[in-house]
Amino acid sequence: MTEFNIKASKDWQAGLSIAGSDATSLQGKLAQEITAEILAVMPELDLKPVTAVENIVDDICTFWLDKKQLIKLMKVLKNKLVQPFDMCFDLFAIDETTREHKGRQLQDFTVNYHLRSYQRNQDIRIKVALPASDKSLASVCHIWPNANWYEREIWDMFGITFIGHPNLRRILMPDTWQGHPLLKTHPARATEMAPFTLPPDQQDKEQAALQFDPQAWGMKRQDKDNDFMFLNLGPNHPSVHGAFRIVLQMDGEEIIDCVPDIGYHHRGAEKMGERQSWHSYIPYTDRIDYLGGVMNNFPYVMAVEKLAGISVPDRAKVIRIMTSEMFRILSHLLFYGTFAQDIGALSPIFYMFIDREKLFGIIEAFTGARMHPSWFRIGGIAQDLPKGWEVLVRDYVNYLPKRLDEYEKMVMQNSILKNRTIDVGAYSSQEAIEWGITGPGLRATGYSWDLRKQRPYSGYDQFDFEVPLGNKGDCYDRCRVRVEEMRQSIRIIEQCLNNMPAGPYKAEHPQTTPPDKSKTMRDIDSLIPHFINVSWGPVIPAGEVSMCVEATKGIMGYHLVSDGSTMSYRTRIRTPSFAHLQMLPLISKGQMVADLIATLGSVDYVMADVDR
Repeated sequence: MTEFNIKASKDWQAGLSIAGSDATSLQGKLAQEITAEILAVMPELDLKPVTAVENIVDDICTFWLDKKQLIKLMKVLKNKLVQPFDMCFDLFAIDETTREHKGRQLQDFTVNYHLRSYQRNQDIRIKVALPASDKSLASVCHIWPNANWYEREIWDMFGITFIGHPNLRRILMPDTWQGHPLLKTHPARATEMAPFTLPPDQQDKEQAALQFDPQAWGMKRQDKDNDFMFLNLGPNHPSVHGAFRIVLQMDGEEIIDCVPDIGYHHRGAEKMGERQSWHSYIPYTDRIDYLGGVMNNFPYVMAVEKLAGISVPDRAKVIRIMTSEMFRILSHLLFYGTFAQDIGALSPIFYMFIDREKLFGIIEAFTGARMHPSWFRIGGIAQDLPKGWEVLVRDYVNYLPKRLDEYEKMVMQNSILKNRTIDVGAYSSQEAIEWGITGPGLRATGYSWDLRKQRPYSGYDQFDFEVPLGNKGDCYDRCRVRVEEMRQSIRIIEQCLNNMPAGPYKAEHPQTTPPDKSKTMRDIDSLIPHFINVSWGPVIPAGEVSMCVEATKGIMGYHLVSDGSTMSYRTRIRTPSFAHLQMLPLISKGQMVADLIATLGSVDYVMADVDR
């Protein structure tokens, strides 16, 4: 394995229509090229030059836009360019009312449109500033259908209205909730609110709000003399894999329509990011995709490191990759067993839990914990690998492939499972991109796009592994891709084992957290900074950044805004499962209920990843 190279973060300056980009830099040139392409198609579009410098330290070309031009620009980006920005990757808002480090472009609110072009392998960020007196924007649902839930989330959390949205109602909070939780005026702790009470009259109102009204959900009756049957699946049904409700509209045994109902697992993870120090928020990230372990820490700590300009040592980078791939295996093994169980095969999950326990034993030897080790740190990892770690890892990489061969016969070649999953719940690559599907769900359609290959991070470009693909995009292919990914993870882990670099496991940087403790017992000049850094956390320079990883269920990303404080000003978590569940009405139409159960199992979601 060659030596790892660390790309230096770029200081972006102001340029033509570019937020925080130097026109002479690579990003500045790319942004100028995109601007020229857009104006060639629609010269009347008003892309105003940025009048204030923004410290955006990622490599995403960022544009400010007047909201009156929004729909025109979005149509150009999606439909008119030779290589269009065909995916709405994320859509979120920021309450800027209490922000100190802001330029003249910022108003009371900012709405961020994060778009992706797979053909270019490039992202673009469109920002729209809104005053508190006019919190409204045109909906882009008719351009990107997956913007539906994102716009509902922004209205729910910030009270920003999207004109033309087909069903602008709360999505994470109950319909009876008062206020918008991500406003800076909304409390972040229970101690800031009055004690919770639920008097009898309010109980009646809450119960009435839970009653199902098909027409309010956008469903239509068959005719005045006949009616469809409505079936309530969840929110406590074993097949929905968590607190998740699906209302099905049935014609006999056939699904005519379905409405996913989320929010039962919402815990305010993004709001918590505004009250925790940069370091103390790491354990909260573990609880997002709670089956992904340290994979949840990965994009968050990389984002903080990018903001702070921290270079991670090679040894820490390889250890991060190795443990992340271990959690990919842990997550996929659970998916494999529960998917087979959903179809009706009960034995495989018991064997696979044995395999998971063996791997959890290694994780526990490394970190002292199992599912939620919170082991990554700003600048590296919590501690070095223990003595004898090589023996544990080598035993496992020799053990698991043989077990996967057995499961191939037990599960993948099982005729009942194949009949229940082949050509069931299928969608095309174009549909997947349209709805924001990433990870194994996208690759199951035959579309080869893996963030570890296309945009290598933490040294993934130094590893030799393949990207498994399906071809039909059905339930069977989604399972097949994950099975093969486990074999590739074993390859990566074995390369980490054979080529582990020497050196420190944490960066020697003043803002790494916690800092080095070795000198604290010898001089007060080391003890005081250590105490402050641990108790209050480091002060991260003002700026903005987005970082993503190829997580267990798709692409997970963190967008962090620092206001030059010991806490994040805005923590946005882009999770794959949120996008994936929004596609259910499309792929479930015409299915039987039994087919829907197989489809749900093949999507591989967890509700904490959806609701956050």
